[in-house]
Amino acid sequence: MIEGLLGFAAMFALMALRVPIAVAMGIVGFVGFAFMRSWPAAMSSAAGEFTDVGAYTLSVVPLFVLMGNFVTRAGMSRDLYQAAYAFIGHRRGGLALSTIAACAGFGAICGSSLATTATMARVAMPEMQRFNYSTAFAAGTVCAGATLGILIPPSVIMVIYGIMTEQSIGALFAAGVIPGLVAMGFYMLASVWVTSRHPEYGPPGERASWAERLKAMRSIWGVVLLFAIVMGGMYGGFFTPTEAAGVGAMGGFLFALARRSLTLPVLRDVLVESARTSAMLFLIVIGASLFANFLNFTELPNALKDFVTQFQIHPIVVIVAICAIYVVLGTAMESLSMMLLTVPIFFPLVTSLGFDPVWFGILVVCVIEISLITPPVGMNIFVLSSVMPQVPTTTIWRGVVPFIYADILRMSVLIAFPSITLFLPKWLGL
Repeated sequence: MIEGLLGFAAMFALMALRVPIAVAMGIVGFVGFAFMRSWPAAMSSAAGEFTDVGAYTLSVVPLFVLMGNFVTRAGMSRDLYQAAYAFIGHRRGGLALSTIAACAGFGAICGSSLATTATMARVAMPEMQRFNYSTAFAAGTVCAGATLGILIPPSVIMVIYGIMTEQSIGALFAAGVIPGLVAMGFYMLASVWVTSRHPEYGPPGERASWAERLKAMRSIWGVVLLFAIVMGGMYGGFFTPTEAAGVGAMGGFLFALARRSLTLPVLRDVLVESARTSAMLFLIVIGASLFANFLNFTELPNALKDFVTQFQIHPIVVIVAICAIYVVLGTAMESLSMMLLTVPIFFPLVTSLGFDPVWFGILVVCVIEISLITPPVGMNIFVLSSVMPQVPTTTIWRGVVPFIYADILRMSVLIAFPSITLFLPKWLGL
């Protein structure tokens, strides 16, 4: 156990020296494993991890990333926003509600919060500024709504969690649907609460005619069709999650091609960006896996489990404590790295307490969502700031505060009522 704690200290020391977290985890894991076993064993372990990222099951990650990049280039986000705006944009705070709804829809075909943030910032922020929305409120809405990208399936984070813990990716995707809708509802309630207290923050937009609404609805048929093919095909037993990702990537390519938004330079950029993102994800996975192998030899996970069980603490208290640890870690660590680092420690404890691993996976994703908008490392904030440099970072932080409160309330509901998460997987027989 002492070796494991020293490993954590060494890793954080390297991070303080601005060593990339994937490299820091890999170095500590490799060296620690060598001291616990031997240098040849450490080299064999490292070689095995590099080989494992070439496994067929992991090909689902770059394929979903590729699909997200294609649909982003196809301009589907703007269609989703216009459709939502046509129905509720004329209400007070309606543009904010439209942004949240569009983020949820875009997340259902993108799977990336960062991509959703960058895209919706370009689509929704100019419209809200045109109607004199509070800059802080508008920015907070985009950043918070974009977190739905990793909860509403398909989700790259869920795929990696499923591979790490050997859980069904299909069950995780199904489990994320209702919590995703609940999250969207809480974000909308937060928007209504803000505009009820400060009506000047979200003036109503223009009312659309029914003809305009029908036209807007017809424009999103591609989004609905792609989601139905990917998710329906997977749950209908027509293809596996990996095949579903391949079908989704091809569908995104065809839609982008049909919309004439896919020139050769754009195609090159999409492929390069997808390769770069996938390489970054796999590097983090390799580093975290090396560190997890080292931790397993230190017996730290078992020591933590024994430590908790000896005090006979109520299991729900343990879950709340784990969620609190995630929130604290999220203020200093990148979300995927945080998950890969902690799941090998917390997962054995959670399963030993009798909790459903799929339910815990959704809780982990939900807490990671919170980390995307909490200071000082909230990645969605930095993405929005890079897309719209004229908006001060402090203004964005101020805007996300009501949505962080909504996240805390939503987490409380999901912890108190696990059936919300597990209903759909059980109904589908997963």
